[in-house]
Amino acid sequence: MKKKLHTSLGEIRVSADHTLMKRNNKFRMSGYLQELSCYAGQAMVFEEASAFIGRYLNITITGKQIERVCHFYGGEIGQKIQEMIKKQEAVQKKPRKGITYVMVDGAMVLTREKKWKEIKLGRVFDAENRIEVNKGRKLITLSKYMAHLGEHEQFEEKMSTLIDNIPYKAFIGDGAKWIWNWVDTDYPEAIQILDYFHAKEHLCDFAALFFGSDTAGKNEWIKQQEGLLFNDDVELVIGNIRSLPKSGKKIIRKAQKALINYYGQNKKRMLYKTYRNMGLMIGSGPIEAANRHVIQHRMKRSGQRWTINGLQQVANLRVVHKSDDWDTVLGMINKAA
Repeated sequence: MKKKLHTSLGEIRVSADHTLMKRNNKFRMSGYLQELSCYAGQAMVFEEASAFIGRYLNITITGKQIERVCHFYGGEIGQKIQEMIKKQEAVQKKPRKGITYVMVDGAMVLTREKKWKEIKLGRVFDAENRIEVNKGRKLITLSKYMAHLGEHEQFEEKMSTLIDNIPYKAFIGDGAKWIWNWVDTDYPEAIQILDYFHAKEHLCDFAALFFGSDTAGKNEWIKQQEGLLFNDDVELVIGNIRSLPKSGKKIIRKAQKALINYYGQNKKRMLYKTYRNMGLMIGSGPIEAANRHVIQHRMKRSGQRWTINGLQQVANLRVVHKSDDWDTVLGMINKAA
């Protein structure tokens, strides 16, 4: 039977006192304390985790000890993922008819070795797990996550362990070419949707440049193009952008060309009327929210500078927790004991 973190502080103290004698050779601490260290260390700064455990459990453990435990088991999770990639294994899923959404995004984090570096995050969730909790507000009850600090090729391999066995997928993302090249190559049968809000943001940025102080003209023009986008008429929108009077400003001509290219490259992913009629999402808000609560909440605090390995290891713990897969950590701790 798996051992969960207790909700009662009194129960925690009793359990901790009872199990502290059952130490393994690697960390000279109980399996329970190792679990608590991993759980606290992925949620808060190591020194804060040390103070929390000391204050509420009356157990003395340093931030450095918590850090070592987190790095070890985070590394073990990374090794397990690599073994799955090597064996071409994917998480088993029950057959289903509904759509599963796949979203990816990145956040810049400060590292010691390479200054600012992007950590990529993937979020996977079934449409049936997106429920309305009240009018205008929906909640995703269960998601699976994957994080990778490095190049997109390795991230794609890691993501394959989450999504290869999913029959019906809808990818929603921004215009990053590597995302759509990956989907075209590995999942050509999947639905591809360019995040509507990115598409509109590009349109609004260009309109602000082109119309300048003519706010009324800008707003009316944007409203017209938005109506066309919601009617699957992206070709008309491209034509309208192209037919605008030629500007004498190079920056405006450059922005106009860039917007035409952006829409042209993604027009098959901009059938927003079709998607909405299918009951599909057209925005990537869930992955942007995930970047905040999975990555930035722990990894981008003031003054933090991570080692490359340390960041990846704690990110591994973080996504296991957020994916409701904490039994993975428990299994590793029990195996090491």
